[in-house]
Amino acid sequence: MTELDTAVPVQRGEPAARRLRAVEGFAMRPSPGSPKQEGKALRDRIPRSAHAALTLHPARPDAVAAVEESNLGRIEELTPIRVGRMAATPFAFLRGSAGLMAHDLAQTPVTGIGAQICGDAHAANFGLYADARGGLVIDLNDFDETVHGPWEWDVKRLATSLVLAGREAGADEDTCREAAHYAVGAYRRTMRLLARLPALDAWNAIADEELVSHTDAHDLVGTLERVSEKARNNTSGRFAARSTELAEDGTRRFVDTPPVLRRVPDGEASEVAASLGDYLQTLSEDRLPLLGRYAIQDVAFRVVGTGSVGTRSYVVLLLDHRGEALVLQVKEARPSALLPHLPAVGFDTPTPVHEGRRVVLGQKRMQVVSDILLGWTTVAGRPFQVRQFRNRKGSVDPAALAADQMDDYGRMTGALLARAHAHSADPRLIAGYCGKNEELDEAIAQFAVTYADRTEQDHASLVRAVREGRVGAEVGV
Repeated sequence: MTELDTAVPVQRGEPAARRLRAVEGFAMRPSPGSPKQEGKALRDRIPRSAHAALTLHPARPDAVAAVEESNLGRIEELTPIRVGRMAATPFAFLRGSAGLMAHDLAQTPVTGIGAQICGDAHAANFGLYADARGGLVIDLNDFDETVHGPWEWDVKRLATSLVLAGREAGADEDTCREAAHYAVGAYRRTMRLLARLPALDAWNAIADEELVSHTDAHDLVGTLERVSEKARNNTSGRFAARSTELAEDGTRRFVDTPPVLRRVPDGEASEVAASLGDYLQTLSEDRLPLLGRYAIQDVAFRVVGTGSVGTRSYVVLLLDHRGEALVLQVKEARPSALLPHLPAVGFDTPTPVHEGRRVVLGQKRMQVVSDILLGWTTVAGRPFQVRQFRNRKGSVDPAALAADQMDDYGRMTGALLARAHAHSADPRLIAGYCGKNEELDEAIAQFAVTYADRTEQDHASLVRAVREGRVGAEVGV
């Protein structure tokens, strides 16, 4: 008999579980109540059909004012690039206006079920990237706006983006609406599947190799294969080969290609490089020997994204003992554009935290596999996230899909979004609310069409302001 066997006397007939106290972070018991029934009961308060409605607040800012407000705090000389990109198409406008849509979503009904949400779950924010061993996975891949909030907001933003992307691609209106409808349906069915599985199985469900079959997205296979092939070649090494040159002292340095890539003064470069010391403290210790084999060579400023243009973003060149490159991106993390609108729907504004940490932890909560070098730091008092740059990233351009692929892409992204939400919200609760029939699918598809129309009007207002010279814009950058 061991010491462990005799440490705690057992009373005959007493259930062993009674001898254990509750431990913070664990459930009080395996099955508290019936989450499915709790979710179903929410339909009495918020009918699923209610999600079709869009009521704009009387004090809603106009599109131009919203864009100008979202430019505050950005690098002033870069904001015309951002405006130019947003003015390109209505879909591009939506991509850059997460804050304006959050303002509008705050007027729509929510169940009160919270999840870690992307906050910017439009159709172009899904893509391929490399796992730790170089294999490709597909998932959400942009988390600048991530917060704990209403799951419905992500679903409605995804559905709306599919309508706008379909219109840009030249698909007819029925096809665009169906893409939104199928996305919501796939979200609902995937959540029901996850709700039926044991917790661990649900957490790891729908591996990427099963995604096409699970979502019946067979028409997308050729497109995904082409994107995958391109992603495999999208590496730090390739970027460094194109964007750097050999200096006289034998080191490599970035080459100016304005306005997208430019060298920075020595003091600024040194400050960014020095911040990577703090970044190392945010990584798992097992990653440190890997980065310890690289030497920092150079730092440059690089313009990124549509919604992110004007924020501070650097690329840092590192070389190993063979001269092989690893490029890290040090990207400014601003407060989520959703934060001011959460209290209106019953979600508390979280206590201010390091914004880079918010982005990183939100990403890890939603993705099945995350970048192994994902971390955060501070540069000149500003919060930044740090991640690998060009780690075999690839994406499907939803606005370039054929009409007969839009429904497949909708189903695939809807399923991925459900998988991401189920990591932080109980899938039984959401599945109970969503139900078996298509009532929610129809309602949110209707919302998506209505909001897409609204976005086209907002886009037209911005284009008009640019044409009249009221807002500066650089087109085609």
